[in-house]
This record gives sequence, C-alpha cells and structure tokens, in this order.
Amino acid sequence: MLSDDHVNEIIIEKLIASLIPMTSRDRIKAIRNQPRTMEEKRNLSRGGLTSVTENEGRAKAHLTWLWKIVDKEKSKQTHRILQLNCCVQCLNSISRAYRRSKNSLSEILNSISLWQKTLKIIGGKFGTSVLSYFNFLRWLLKFNIFSFIVNFSFIIIPQFTVAEKNTLQFTGLELFTGVGYFRDTVMYYGFYTNSTIQHGNSGASYNMQLAYIFTIGACLTTCFFSLLFSMAKYFRDNFINPHIYSGGITKLIFCWDFTVTHEKAVKLKQKNLSTEIRENLSELRQENAKLTFNQQLTRFSTYVMAWVVSTGVTIACCAAVYYLAEYNLEFLKTHSNPGAVLLLPFVVSCINLAVPCFYSMFRLVERYEMPRHEVYILLIRNILLKISIVGILCYYWLNNVALSGEECWETLIGQDIYRLLLMDFVFSLADSFLGEFLRRIIGMQLITSLGLPEFDIARNVLELIYAQTLVWIGIFFCPLLPLFQMIMLFIMFYAKNISLMMNFQPPSKAWRASQMMTFFILLLFFPSFTGVLCTLAITIWRLKPSADCGPFRGLPFFIHSIYSWIDTLSTRPGYLWVVWIYRNLIGSVPFFPSILHVLIITYLYWQITEGRKIMIRLLHEQIINEGKDKMFLIEKLIKLQDMEKKANPSSLVLERREVEQQDALHLGERDSSLDLRFRRSVQEGNPRA
Repeated sequence: MLSDDHVNEIIIEKLIASLIPMTSRDRIKAIRNQPRTMEEKRNLSRGGLTSVTENEGRAKAHLTWLWKIVDKEKSKQTHRILQLNCCVQCLNSISRAYRRSKNSLSEILNSISLWQKTLKIIGGKFGTSVLSYFNFLRWLLKFNIFSFIVNFSFIIIPQFTVAEKNTLQFTGLELFTGVGYFRDTVMYYGFYTNSTIQHGNSGASYNMQLAYIFTIGACLTTCFFSLLFSMAKYFRDNFINPHIYSGGITKLIFCWDFTVTHEKAVKLKQKNLSTEIRENLSELRQENAKLTFNQQLTRFSTYVMAWVVSTGVTIACCAAVYYLAEYNLEFLKTHSNPGAVLLLPFVVSCINLAVPCFYSMFRLVERYEMPRHEVYILLIRNILLKISIVGILCYYWLNNVALSGEECWETLIGQDIYRLLLMDFVFSLADSFLGEFLRRIIGMQLITSLGLPEFDIARNVLELIYAQTLVWIGIFFCPLLPLFQMIMLFIMFYAKNISLMMNFQPPSKAWRASQMMTFFILLLFFPSFTGVLCTLAITIWRLKPSADCGPFRGLPFFIHSIYSWIDTLSTRPGYLWVVWIYRNLIGSVPFFPSILHVLIITYLYWQITEGRKIMIRLLHEQIINEGKDKMFLIEKLIKLQDMEKKANPSSLVLERREVEQQDALHLGERDSSLDLRFRRSVQEGNPRA
C-alpha cells in the first residue's frame, strides 16, 4: 500500500512531465488551473513545493531536481529554436537580397534597353500589330551584335596582328560595289591567312583554319538554339496562352498601376489600355461573325484566283532572276565599267520592292475578316518569293561562281552578298522616305477616298527576314557582314519610326498580334535559317577552296581542316575523348541528325507541357479565388442582415407576422384543396349525389 507522500510525489512528477514541453505562458496557465493552494502553485512556479507531510524536504529536493531537468531541456530546446530561427532568418535575408538584386538588374536592363520609350509610344498609338515589327527588328539587332562580337574577337583581331599593309587606294566607290580597296581587308574571306599565328618562339599558337570554321560554327549554332528557344517560348506564351482564360479585359479595365504619376506617362498608359481593349473586343466580335454559303463560295473562288496570280508572278520573277544570274559572269567579263556589278542586285531589289506591293493590293479583293489572316497570307506569299530568289542565287554562287575557275571565288560571293544587302537597304530607305510619303500625298490630296495608308507589316517583316538570310549566308564569305547589318538595322528603326508617325494611320481594324512574333521567328527559322545551313553544309563538305587565298587554301575540301585536327588529337592520349565524341556522335551521319531532331521535338513538347501546366495552375488559382470571393460576399451579406435586424427589431416582428400569415394562407389553401378532392371522390362514387 503506497503512502500519501509517495502518491503525491508521483502526481507531481506526472504534472512536471506534462509541463516540460509547454511554453512559459502555457505552463503558468496549467499551474493556475491546478486544484491546489496558492502556496503550492507558487512553489510549482518557482521550482519548489511546500508539503504538509513529514517528507516535505525530500519532496521539495526531488521537485527542485526535476525542475533543473526541465530548465535544462528547456534551454536545449530554446537553443535549438534559436539556431533554427537564425537559419530561417539567414535564408530569408538571402532570398530578399536575391529578389532585390533581380529587381534592380531588371530595372537596369529596362533602363538601358534600346528604344523602350519609343516602343511604348508606337504600341499605344498603332497597337501590338505594328509594334511586333519593331520588336522583331530589335530582336534581330541583338543577334547581329552577338555575331559581330564573336567574329571580331576570334577572327578579325588575330588577323589584324599579321595583316600586311593595304596598298590599294580608297576612292569611295567601294562602299557601293564592295570591290577595290575592300578586297585586301579583313572584310572578305580571301584576305585571311592559312598559317598558324604565333608571336615569338615561346608564344601560344593560334590555328587560323580552326578558329575560322569554329567561330562561324559557334555563331550559327548559337543562332540555331536561340531561334529554337525563342520560338518555343513565344509558342508557349501565346498559342498556349493562359492569359486568355484569366479575364484579360477585366484586368485591363479594373487594374491600374498607381505608381505612374507623370502626366505624359499616364496619358501613354491610358492610350495603351484603350488600344488593348479595342483589340480584344474586335477579336471577339470577328470570331462571332458568320457568312452564308454563297458568300463563302465567292470568297473561296477569290482566294484561289489570288493564289494562282501570285504564284504565277513568283514563278516569272524567279525565272527572270535565274536567266540574269546565268549570264551575269559573261556580262561582267565584257563590261569593264565598275557599276556593272550592280546590275544583278538592282534587278533583285526592284523585284523585292515592287512585287510585295502588288501582293498587298490583293487585300482590296480578298477582304479577310480577320486582319491576322491577311498578314499571314501576305507573309507566306512574300516568303515564297524572296526565299525562291535567294535559292536561285545560292545555286548560281555554288555552281557558276564556285566552279568558274576564278582566282578567289569565295571573295566574289562575299562581294555579291554585300551588294545585295546594301542595295536592299537603299531601296528600303527610298521606299520609307519617298514611296510612303508619296502614298500619303496621294491619299490625302489626290484621291481622298483612299485616305492615309496603313503600315504593311508583312512586306516590312519579309524585308528584315530577307536581309538576315543574306547575312547568315554571307558570314562565311564576309565575316564583317553582321557589323553592316547592325548599322542598317539601327538606321532602319529610326527611318521606319519617322515614316510611321508621318505617313500612316493606325489599323482600321484593331486586332491583337500576340502570336505574330511566334510566326515571324518560325519563318526566320524555316525556311530561312534551315536553308542557310543547307547552303553552308554544301559549301563546307562538297566544294573545293581556292588554291591561292583564304585560310583553307590547298585543302581538297573545307571540312578537311577538322579531319586533320582530329587526326592530330588522336595521337595525344589526353584528347582521345574528343576524338570519340566526334567520330561517334558529331561525325556520325545517321546518328547526329536523328538525335538532333529528337532533341528539338522533345524540347518543343516540353515547352507545350510547361505551357499547359501554367494554364492549369492559373485556372486552379482562379477557381480558388472565385470561391473565396463568394464566401466573402456571403459573410458580408449575413453581417448586413444581422445589422439590419439589430437596428430595426420592428421589421423583424413584421417579417415574422408575414411568415405566419403566409403559413396560415398555405394551410387554408391546403384545407380547401382537400375538401374539393373529397367532394369529387364522393361524386364519382355516388353519381346521384
């Protein structure tokens, strides 16, 4: 049989064990709720216990020992919590610093971003459709800046260290023809040395052949993956667009950035919002439009006729360029005039300027309901024309010029591409400052029914794609072409901006061009960039370099520089892994293209999946927010009803009386209906009644 003191000790131990995991505040509350005297509670809170028994001292000492254990455990727990809090605070400070640095970096990039304010003005006045052209131009400018930096760092600067002095005289005509003084400069392929550059006996060697082919390959590979990444990104953001499902118009109407306080910025923001609202509403209205069967048949016949005419014009233009290119070499041999080399670029530029304008007139006949469809059709017609012409020129260069037996046929191709690029730029400037100005004068003063023209997005975008295609083809024969393209794009931006503000009106049909950038990059990737890769692949693997000029002189094919390098590495044990990668992966004809296609398709599908995940997540968040909104509105409604009942108790009494009257009325109606049913049943059972 246990004594009372022993039982009291057990109870106290259990009580203290239950108090150990508690905080100080909870412990005090638990002690207060104990059915003990104030003295015992004080002793418990102080770590002591007053007992009325004989074993008071022993119990008190035992209790003190237990409280020491409690304090020790509590100190350990507090120390652990402090360490955890320190780690959490450190992580929070790191995340805050990362967010601040990211925001500051984005602000710096936005502040130094080219033409940010100008693009906002264009988007506010002319909408996203016209803005997509200028965004595409800026995007191409970044491409050429990167290409020029890489070429200048790894090809041009090393060549400058061993270059001989140019003895030819500069006359100024070289700026238009690309011949003469420029022939013996770093501008063209033929000027570069084929030797290994080495300064001093102990200096590092620099193989110019490998540097040339690897630098061009690195530029094209970077462009390839950048195009692929940008195309997948824009496809995910625009075609699998989660913003379509998240109330875009609602956000435009009810959301305002209150940090915008400057008067001009506020007006520009209002103009941007109004333009976006008009674009969204016009799309919804155009999607709901329906045509009768006769109207659809008429339009289909019109579209077929327009395609037949445009295809015939394209074939005729390509035939003209083909026959002119076939006789161009003979023409240049019989004419010593320096301006004779401009005949082929002049004819090609005239075709590229006149035929797209002719295609643009088809809109008066076709009358597409959706402006986006009209732009897509014009883009397809123009890309067929321009890429066909570029294909014919590539055939002329690789078959006629490369096999003509000229001293340095690579430099001749580089000069042709430079003249084509320069002539196209001159024609584009002339069209911007003269042609578009004349169209404005005709529409405003001579034929007022025409009015101000609208900016032709398809024609201007295809000019950029055509010029960039020439740059990519010519970068192997003229490494400085990205520099000239940078200057031309920079000038073209301001020329098009001035012409846009002076000579054009906003689109008569507002439409949202969120998917245009994706289509532009798709056209730039295929057929433009893929055609460039095919052309350069034929050049490197199938054509023989010139014997007296360029870094690959004396080799049977350009690719033999890589073969020689791999053979050299195979004799060094430390580089055998590079040899294995090249022979089994890169150099394998069936494996490398197949694995590249698999990677591209996998990446595109991954982007599509990521876009759908974003859409699902936003839809889930929207459902949760709508549920929270409903609960909030229900709570507010209940509170309002309670406040009305408390404020007007008489209305509550009247409401109860109305409910009672309605119940009595329903009861009377039920009794009368029962009586009527009883009478009918009696009459049916007893007809005499």
